[in-house]
Amino acid sequence: MKHMKRAVFPGSFDPITIGHEDIIRRALPLFDEIVIAVGYNSTKSGMFSIEERMQLIADVFAGEEKIKVDKYQKLTIDYCHDVEAQYLLRGLRTAADFEFERGIGQVNRMMADDVETVFMLTAPEFTPISSSIVRDIIRHKGNLTGLVPSQILAKISS
Repeated sequence: MKHMKRAVFPGSFDPITIGHEDIIRRALPLFDEIVIAVGYNSTKSGMFSIEERMQLIADVFAGEEKIKVDKYQKLTIDYCHDVEAQYLLRGLRTAADFEFERGIGQVNRMMADDVETVFMLTAPEFTPISSSIVRDIIRHKGNLTGLVPSQILAKISS
């Protein structure tokens, strides 16, 4: 039996953006399963609850059998072991993202050399989009078209 290639795509996803969606959809052919793992960050208070974020993600990927949505509250590398993921998927928007993610990836590799970090570059048109910018637009009741997945546009604009 072929070994399942499972990746974890961790993040706060507060909320999921069109950039996240693009990375995940482009990564689908590479893996048998992608676990979108909503991390609990004690240093951030979220705009959306973890349950709301999980539901928004589930709405975006409804019907996509290779996607699972979960939450976790531990080191990401330990979570990868819990779900038997061999890959950690990360999106890179900027050079600053690369420097930050490289450090984490190298430490993860030191802690667990059985989990490989896979970086994907954000499509150029999505580079300026971040969850923090989206949250600011939501707070000021701005237009989210082209910033968040169409499946959830109405849900988070209200």
